[in-house]
Amino acid sequence: MTATAAPTVDTVESVEIVPSFVRDAWWTPDLGSEAGAAPVLDASTGELLALVSSAGLDLAAVVDYGRTTGQAELGKLTFHQRALKLKELAQYLNGRREEFYALSAQTGATRIDSMIDIDGGIGVLFTFGSKGRRELPNSQVVVDGPMEVLSRDGSFAGEHIYTRIPGIAAQINAFNFPVWGMLEKLAPAFLAGVPTIVKPATPTGYVAAGVVKAIVESGILPNGSLQLVSGSVRTLLDHLDYRDLVAFTGSAATANTLKSHPNVVTGGVRFTSETDSLNAAILGPDAVRGTPEFDAFVKSLVTEMTAKAGQKCTSIRRAIVPQELVPDVVAAVGERITERVVLGDPRAEGVTMGALASREQLADVRAAVQSMLDAGGELAYGTLDSPAVTRADGSTGVVDDGAFMSPVLLSWADPEADEVHSLEAFGPVSSVLGYTNLADAVRLAARGGGSLVASVCTNDPDVARELVTGIAAHHGRVLMLNREDARSSTGHGSPVPHLVHGGPGRAGGGEELGGIRSVMHHMQRTAIQGSPNMLTAVTGVWHTGADRNFTLETEDRHPFRKSLSTLHIGDAVRSGLREVSLEEITAFANSTGDTFYAHTNQDAAAANPFFPGIVAHGYLLLSWAAGLFVEPAPGPVLANYGLENLRFVTPVAAGDSIRVTLTAKKITPRETDEYGEVAWDAVLTNQNDEIVATYDVLTLVEK
Repeated sequence: MTATAAPTVDTVESVEIVPSFVRDAWWTPDLGSEAGAAPVLDASTGELLALVSSAGLDLAAVVDYGRTTGQAELGKLTFHQRALKLKELAQYLNGRREEFYALSAQTGATRIDSMIDIDGGIGVLFTFGSKGRRELPNSQVVVDGPMEVLSRDGSFAGEHIYTRIPGIAAQINAFNFPVWGMLEKLAPAFLAGVPTIVKPATPTGYVAAGVVKAIVESGILPNGSLQLVSGSVRTLLDHLDYRDLVAFTGSAATANTLKSHPNVVTGGVRFTSETDSLNAAILGPDAVRGTPEFDAFVKSLVTEMTAKAGQKCTSIRRAIVPQELVPDVVAAVGERITERVVLGDPRAEGVTMGALASREQLADVRAAVQSMLDAGGELAYGTLDSPAVTRADGSTGVVDDGAFMSPVLLSWADPEADEVHSLEAFGPVSSVLGYTNLADAVRLAARGGGSLVASVCTNDPDVARELVTGIAAHHGRVLMLNREDARSSTGHGSPVPHLVHGGPGRAGGGEELGGIRSVMHHMQRTAIQGSPNMLTAVTGVWHTGADRNFTLETEDRHPFRKSLSTLHIGDAVRSGLREVSLEEITAFANSTGDTFYAHTNQDAAAANPFFPGIVAHGYLLLSWAAGLFVEPAPGPVLANYGLENLRFVTPVAAGDSIRVTLTAKKITPRETDEYGEVAWDAVLTNQNDEIVATYDVLTLVEK
């Protein structure tokens, strides 16, 4: 990616316009277009920070650049090479976090809030940089599942493969996590080989732009792989088709509008969304006041109410507790907030909770809370009045232009009220609901209509089983919290890149994360059919029935004498026969202690329908197989590090013989080491050419 300086454009107010980065250059609207630009204010002070506009931007050209230059440049790299770039980028951004923290503070985020966003986003890059090299091949095609034989003679077969979609990933992000929201979508798309167009939310988009500026300056990413549009993208979907993907995070109302676009409804644009979520935390009946589980529950609830000022899609909106424990929970939550929460400008020392992202957001949250109060909710803690806060200079008072709000806890005499299960106040707001039994708790949790996450806090395994199995289908993730993991848990509201982040129903029905699963969202699964040779050619993995290149067992021809530079898929060796004797079976049984009757007792073994009498141990046969195919002298093969897919098929009795056929099945060079992995297809057969065992031998081989 070409590194250029981000320009500034002077307006009549001498306020910078947040730039876009498109077609590998920084872009801002023409002078004079600022009249239609959206102002961005400091969340704590109301100071005008910047203007945002995309007026005049050619979105069709942006999409085309991603589909052409971006696709071409990413197509030059394998999964492992892309993964290494993600790791390199994470290391680079890690060194510039202080710059990002300063920008983030202007959004109302405390230092800890900023770490969740910034460090969390960088952590996603590290994770996919690692998982891409460990779980994907060093190629551009992923094989999905085993080969299916489609003809009697094995000449026609099929299987499934994944290849990247040929378009772009348009990523429309929410205001609450301008860095994590961008990087957690960028990482799997980049690893899949799909160019990204990022559209951050206007109130905090300048933070995303600051990170993109650093990414551009790093020069790590290929041209066209990342573009940023600051401002409106109302016509973006007009330029997309079945080749492209839209990943949206935001309100359900906006998601529904986007999903109704003709190019989504009939044009085949892939659309995933993560939207509103009325997440629940359920307290088990065993978790009474004084237990570690009760304390963990209260701590989690207060954390989720106040972290990012409650502006998290994963925050706990409904605390579902035994009816008799409602007063205890309300009291404990109020006590913890009073003791630990200091509201104010995040740049002031000692502040633990900052402002909402904007005055507009504050108005929306207050309106939602008022609607819940009108529907029967009662203020158990907090107020809707403007709170006194700590200012940046350390003084205390009401900041009229700030977006500050007191934490609010609501109680409900009627837990069935529709509003508590349908209205999301996207701020420091939660409700406590009482349940009568576990089935009632499950039912109340499910009334959220599909959620991203729920917590179950109990130390009773039976309670955990009933609650989790009852609510799982309504949620994308369930945290089980007890005294054993309370300290080590990443928390209710912290998605991790290894596991699914998404949820059914109201939550949008998507899965933004989930390890390599999220990479596959950006790829097309295709069934391919043909001969084993053709399947091998397409996938780069040897298939049973494909040609083998049998070599002699001499020092210069044995496959184990070949480095990665001379070894080819299909190189194979077939050993001679080795006869199995009863004495050897008995000796193996005695030396290992494996005296299972099938190996030691003729009458008992013969009575077993699977055995003809005493048979050889499977592991004895594997050991002999190694002796039949291993080249003993030092050479390119450095180590055997395991077996996969082992199956024993036909028993071997005394007097039978075995041989092994070993074929180079998959070759995976390591980008950063002087060796790679080779998977060998191993087949043991007897003197009648019946298959005795099949497995893959894994070795490390010098390049």
